Amino acid sequence: MIGPILVGLFVILMLVGIPIAFVIGIVAMIGIFNVPYIPEVTVPVKMLNGLDSFVLLAVPLFILAANLMNSGQISQKLIDFSLSIVGHIRGGLAHANILVSMLFAGVSGASQADTAGVGKILIPNMKKQGYDTENAVGITAASSTIGVIIPPSIPMIIYAGLTNVSVGALFLVGIIPGILVGLGMMTIVFILAKKRGYPTYQKASLKNFFKQLLDATPALMTPIILIGGIITGLFTATEAAAIASLYTVVIAMFYYKTLKIKDFPKIFVDTLTLSSLSLFALAAANALGELMSYYQLSTWAEQFFANNIDSKWIFLLIVIGFFLFIGTFMDAIPAMILFIPVILPVALSFDVSPILLGIITIMTLAVGLVTPPYGLCLLLAAKIGKLPVERSFKAVLPYIGVVVVVLLVVAFIPGVAFYIPEMINPSLF
Repeated sequence: MIGPILVGLFVILMLVGIPIAFVIGIVAMIGIFNVPYIPEVTVPVKMLNGLDSFVLLAVPLFILAANLMNSGQISQKLIDFSLSIVGHIRGGLAHANILVSMLFAGVSGASQADTAGVGKILIPNMKKQGYDTENAVGITAASSTIGVIIPPSIPMIIYAGLTNVSVGALFLVGIIPGILVGLGMMTIVFILAKKRGYPTYQKASLKNFFKQLLDATPALMTPIILIGGIITGLFTATEAAAIASLYTVVIAMFYYKTLKIKDFPKIFVDTLTLSSLSLFALAAANALGELMSYYQLSTWAEQFFANNIDSKWIFLLIVIGFFLFIGTFMDAIPAMILFIPVILPVALSFDVSPILLGIITIMTLAVGLVTPPYGLCLLLAAKIGKLPVERSFKAVLPYIGVVVVVLLVVAFIPGVAFYIPEMINPSLF
């Protein structure tokens, strides 16, 4: 009887607007307090144990790296470099918006930091150049989702910790889907730019291109150092996050000279604020996971699929549909903490690789970053553009379509995502 009551309570608390992290914690606490064989102390113990992980240190450290990039104006360097490549194409500033999100994704694993940092610069500039506000907001929000697909990626690190798969393998598998999503979004921009007459920049001279490349090279080296170090085993994902933060401090303070000592207090506060939300949600989800284990949800799910579904492809479609729904009101981290332990055994029974399940899950939950009511990247971009969320969501729909198409290609033709990574390091797969 308590099970349906908890589900109803979960829905009601969500509908009244209580933050998801607190909803998860409240439901976990009430549920465990009503189970006679689980002591009440289990709630705080599970929450603390859920955060007692070396790999989770990467979460605040990658967020710190992203905040340092934004405060050190490195985002502007990447924007200038992107414009020198695609600025001459019709709708050049919109293309640069997408390209810089792809480059930013290779430095930080946080889509929200991308939206905030890049959006504050590009949304006002796009509006000044004649872009409609809806598309300026839509492009910025949608392209930010690439941040969790192209490595490094915080959700990938969390997923690897949950399933004991290689972080390096997940990082490699995310490269091609992330690039395909970016190119697909650029195609949408090109079509809209032709139709609406968006402006172009003068084509950059070879001299100007190399000047911008030289200026952006220290920032562009970051993903090469991080991903190369993780894949070769030189350092772990957490160590990579620390190196990314330290490296960003060095280039921002001593190469670009755009970061000052006085900037650090605000950077640290912003980092703690954003990372504490994610980590508290993760801790609460770990307590709720204990309750779900008591009710043997993973066993129930495995039996349900074994009795009713006999196709691997139908199973993958159900997973995609489920996470598309969950992502509309829940962040990727608590969603994975809650449901991956339930879904993974079923996926293995259908001979679905944990790494394939990981990239499918992360890409699907990335859509949730731009779908209300959660849609954190959409909310941030809409706030910067001073646009109602409803109008912003309409503008982002074509780009969501691109992510879903690439997602389906990855799910049903895994070789697309796995081909180049297997060539680079087959031992990881």
